[in-house]
Amino acid sequence: MYAVLRKKENDHYSILDKFPELRPFESDINLRMDRFYFKREQLVKGHALLKDFANAHKWYGFHQVTGGWVYREWAPAADGVYLAGDFNGWNSTATPLNRLPNGDWELFLSGEILKFGSKVITFVKNGDKITQHIPIYARRVTQDWVTQSWCCEVWDDEPYDWQNNDYKFDGAPLIYEAHIGMSSEEGKIAGYREFADNVLPHVKSSGYNTLQLMAIMEHPFYGSFGYQVSSFYAASSRFGYPNDLKYLIDKAHGMGIRVLLDVVHSHAVNNTLEGINLFDGTDHQFFHSGAEGDHPAWGTKLFDYDKPEVLHFLLSNLKFWLEEYRFDGFRFDGVTSMLYHDHGLGSDFSDLNKYFSMNTDVQAITYLQLANELVREVDPDCLTIAEDMSGMPGMCEPIESGGIGFDYRLGMGLPDMWIKLVKNCRDEDWNLGYMWRELTFRNAKTIAYVESHDQALVGDKTIIFRLADAAMYDQMEKNCHTEVIDRAVALHKMIRLLTISAGGEGYLNFMGNEFGHPEWIDFPRPGNGNSFHYCRRQWSLLKNPDLKYEQLYAFDKDMIATLKSYSVFDQTYPDLKWMHEDDKMLAFERGHLVFVFNFSPNKSYESYMIPVSRGEDHAVLFTSDDHKYGGFGRIHHEPFSAFVPGIKGDFIRLYLPARTSIVLCPKSLLK
Repeated sequence: MYAVLRKKENDHYSILDKFPELRPFESDINLRMDRFYFKREQLVKGHALLKDFANAHKWYGFHQVTGGWVYREWAPAADGVYLAGDFNGWNSTATPLNRLPNGDWELFLSGEILKFGSKVITFVKNGDKITQHIPIYARRVTQDWVTQSWCCEVWDDEPYDWQNNDYKFDGAPLIYEAHIGMSSEEGKIAGYREFADNVLPHVKSSGYNTLQLMAIMEHPFYGSFGYQVSSFYAASSRFGYPNDLKYLIDKAHGMGIRVLLDVVHSHAVNNTLEGINLFDGTDHQFFHSGAEGDHPAWGTKLFDYDKPEVLHFLLSNLKFWLEEYRFDGFRFDGVTSMLYHDHGLGSDFSDLNKYFSMNTDVQAITYLQLANELVREVDPDCLTIAEDMSGMPGMCEPIESGGIGFDYRLGMGLPDMWIKLVKNCRDEDWNLGYMWRELTFRNAKTIAYVESHDQALVGDKTIIFRLADAAMYDQMEKNCHTEVIDRAVALHKMIRLLTISAGGEGYLNFMGNEFGHPEWIDFPRPGNGNSFHYCRRQWSLLKNPDLKYEQLYAFDKDMIATLKSYSVFDQTYPDLKWMHEDDKMLAFERGHLVFVFNFSPNKSYESYMIPVSRGEDHAVLFTSDDHKYGGFGRIHHEPFSAFVPGIKGDFIRLYLPARTSIVLCPKSLLK
């Protein structure tokens, strides 16, 4: 069957032409594609499209039908399945499901026995053992705050009057990563509607065109940031009802903001009551059996991606979130962990052999290919991003060319680079060549970022907190200028501008970091007295006209606006024009703009010559040294920077103060 489904026998996949260094691994690429076509055929059989196969959520779970409700589960190893709840006095065996072929179970309850919001739980018998579980396809799962116990509320597709049906998203993704629960300044868990009404306008006015939502899929431990999922089809009830989430997405669409779901298909929580683990009494219903099914670092369960029923569950899950909630795409969490049997733990991926070996999990690669094909069938404009730190070749290449099919991968090495430099190196020892290589050496379309939620968690530090540390508590007034705080403010701006302008084809920022949010994130837990003090966003700091946070935000906002206005991301790679290690000077062009950085902590230059491509005067669009950004106002926007024609090229002569960045535009291209 493989030979039939592959390309012509003497042909090869075009990824080998685009990346000739992969030719020694042609057999691995062929195996990747053989397995994809074989598995796809195994799944769809007579269906033309994967989206016709991915309908598990329309069969399993609770569905309101004529005359009552029907409830179905897949539990192949079970000897009995029962539904209990407030409708039958929580009797664990009074209401059995009927066994169907292929491991399915079904129950029909007529009339008004069940209704929207009825609380239920499922009991499963395996041999002499009866265990309690949340229904696998539950759409809404709630926790009793007194007993801390979880149960399912009966739920089906709920009517919602979508207001914004004609929406289009333009430009490269400028992503605002957000957590709904901690989006309020109050010490509480914020809700979907509160976020939509209070935070979405800020996202829009800040210039970001994409919202990436964390912790939406239901998870029993709030402090997991949503990365230990229990109910894959349930939007977290901590933040409100399903229609509240739809309201948020609908409102974002009305603002021209696409919404991505941070989807977790790399693993699942190992809980048995709240999760899907051991649902039918076996450890291999959804996961690998034995030690292979346990993540050695995360303590979670690992899916068996070769099993058709598991693929049915996961692919249907993607289709569900796209159609029911109208998400516009996914950020796939933990892709590196999926790609390798050792989950990438301790691997440096220093040569290509480490991507193509017995360590590679080709079943997981097949799933990711199927997932990318499916979501494009459901929504051709769907955006997918891989959280992969390994740089797997072909990650963002089309499937038919031999790739895995993602649009972008996260530039996970960039925050690591900045942390290493800020933490371990004096400013004068920063190596520009190293920085440039890390920013520009990429084999896939990349979402660049300085810090995501990972760098904001307790035990780590954001860039501004690493730079300023305790000085943030008493030296952030606008009229305060100390060596520590002036350095922190200057480098915070320069690092962000360099990363967005050179590091990728898109950009990501975590909620609050656009204005240098202080401190870390620490979720309520017994160790901190269940306090929300560090699990919120202090928006009042941004609104205080006496503090530097307002200036940092103004810089971020104008930075985003400038790069959008001049379509900088339309040029894939920046064009390096000048690098001088001793002077700590770096200059490059992208999107016809000229980006110049003086990283020297103490050297300012009066008439520094920078080569340019266009032989004309250049205007200063903006600079990190402007007063409104917390700088010293030493660079004037007028007159135009002096153009100097030369025998070996054209130059502009600039005044460049220490720790300053400038963005210039050829005079003829000014907007």
